[in-house]
Amino acid sequence: MRNIGAQYLLEIPAACFIFAKGSKGRTRVLQKLAHLHGMYNCRHAVGNQTSELSLRRFIATTSTLAHDDINSKREWIKSGPSLSNFLNDTSSSQSHDDVDLTTEDNYLGAHLFQGHSKRVYIETYGCQMNVNDTEIAWSILLQNGFEKAVGTQEADVVLLMTCSIREGAEGKIWERVHQLASIKKRRGRRQPLKIGILGCMAERLKHKIVEKEKTVDIVCGPDAYRDLPRLLAVASATAEAAVNVQLSVEETYADVVPVRINPDSPSAFVSIMRGCDNMCTYCIVPFTRGRERSRPMSSIVEEIKSLSEQGVKDVTLLGQNVNSYRDLSSQDSLEEDRNSSSQLSAGFSTVYKPKTGGHRFARLLEEVAQVDPEMRIRFTSPHPKDFPDQVLEVILNHPNICKHIHLPAQSGNSEVLAAMGRGYTRETYLQLVEHVREIMPGVALSSDFIAGFCGETEPAHQDTLSLMDTVKYNFVYCFPYSMRQKTRAFHRLIDNVPVDVKLRRNEELHVTFRKHAEALHLAQVGEIHLVLVEGESKRSAEDLAGRNDANTKVVFHHRPLKYGPELLGEESRVQPGDYVAVEITSSTSQVLKGRSLYRTTLQDFFHTGNISYKGSNLTACL
Repeated sequence: MRNIGAQYLLEIPAACFIFAKGSKGRTRVLQKLAHLHGMYNCRHAVGNQTSELSLRRFIATTSTLAHDDINSKREWIKSGPSLSNFLNDTSSSQSHDDVDLTTEDNYLGAHLFQGHSKRVYIETYGCQMNVNDTEIAWSILLQNGFEKAVGTQEADVVLLMTCSIREGAEGKIWERVHQLASIKKRRGRRQPLKIGILGCMAERLKHKIVEKEKTVDIVCGPDAYRDLPRLLAVASATAEAAVNVQLSVEETYADVVPVRINPDSPSAFVSIMRGCDNMCTYCIVPFTRGRERSRPMSSIVEEIKSLSEQGVKDVTLLGQNVNSYRDLSSQDSLEEDRNSSSQLSAGFSTVYKPKTGGHRFARLLEEVAQVDPEMRIRFTSPHPKDFPDQVLEVILNHPNICKHIHLPAQSGNSEVLAAMGRGYTRETYLQLVEHVREIMPGVALSSDFIAGFCGETEPAHQDTLSLMDTVKYNFVYCFPYSMRQKTRAFHRLIDNVPVDVKLRRNEELHVTFRKHAEALHLAQVGEIHLVLVEGESKRSAEDLAGRNDANTKVVFHHRPLKYGPELLGEESRVQPGDYVAVEITSSTSQVLKGRSLYRTTLQDFFHTGNISYKGSNLTACL
């Protein structure tokens, strides 16, 4: 059922019921009416045990049709959707675009969709994608008359942008919901508070949230942020929760300009795609964010141009599987790469058929890098299978694309990798690492690991530790395995590693990573790094902090600096967004410390002296 205006929802089903012939026909209309009744939050008690009598009463109270005027009814029916609109196959996908939310309906006026200066406070949990989703939600809310609240005390609405990747993340959110429920109870009707759950947790748990937490008023999935104004209006006008967790195969929010959470920051996130098709057995993402779909390249480039004009110097391209980007928005993109060589890394496989056509990630990187030579470009989170030579060569040839690659391994044991559905072996992964380092000597590598996955033995765990010893990552994210419902692992595997063993193995992964990171950083003492200043150090107002090409934090003393290695011009105060050449003087496994030398630009630093990739960083050897 598509393109049915909201104003028809109450009247047409009633009319269809009146004209349906026979008990079977009326039963089908009753079933469809009950379905629509649930979908659009009609405020009438029609449950699973709905009787024909209760539905007749519902029709009698909601329909505006007069039973004594058959001719006028039939003329009215001819001008609107026919019975087939309600009885046709319902297997087609339904999305928020199917309903005109701007149309005033019989039970909720469109003017109520406007915020009318209601104050909203959003708390964000989880990954960078959730940060970007928060910025998208803000854009939609502000355009509809809502305002930002400084904190929960002054907020009329508190929204939680949630994460479902691990049980621990959900536990924190449940705890926060309980805290907000107490605030809501204390306020009462004097200053009513609406609570909403957005994002992955909303999609994963759906109605369980409403059943478990009666204080939650809004449940909005990752593809339904455009519907937030309506959901808030429904929640305000009724005593029941408003829910929209419908996934979409098309939504990318390409036309929504995100409202940056921290407009003064020199860094920003840009989402280039949504969803994931990899179906790793442990991962909930395909079930909470849907199938892969990419934004048009033109919209991404325009957003990055806008960020450049705002003074942003560091942009991270985001996606659940960012390097599988494939723009199919135009005819020329459909033809591109159709007859090219495989886009997969050598030796890697997928659970889906090879995809042809479209502007690929290498082309996007090329376009983005040319927007502003002074803007650093990063990307996360990639899959190792999607690193063909074209991508590596583009990274190598552009100094403003950071020489830092995230290669999530997840395990160092081939049997565990097979159980995870990763599409590669330990040997294949190590071959990719070697190939990347051949093309980009000194490239910084980071990775993800899961401790205690289903069936992981002690020897398998030791294989993971030995992989870390072999690769020597600059940074590692590792977590104990947490089984998620709906995943393939939940249906096919047994979570048979005890919790205490998971925690012990996870700690051993951390210790191994820190050992190698400390050695890598110590080897960088004496080098000169290009650092993008982010602001004052959290530990001391006398120090500044920023990040180098490898995304490692660098801390140095705050002092006025001249420009360039020749120390030209007058000394000036260093500001966030400035590039500074810093000589590294000491290090830990997490942070580099140094002495600031001079202000510079990315291009000038790259072309000054003898530039190399020594020490996993873009480094000047003067």
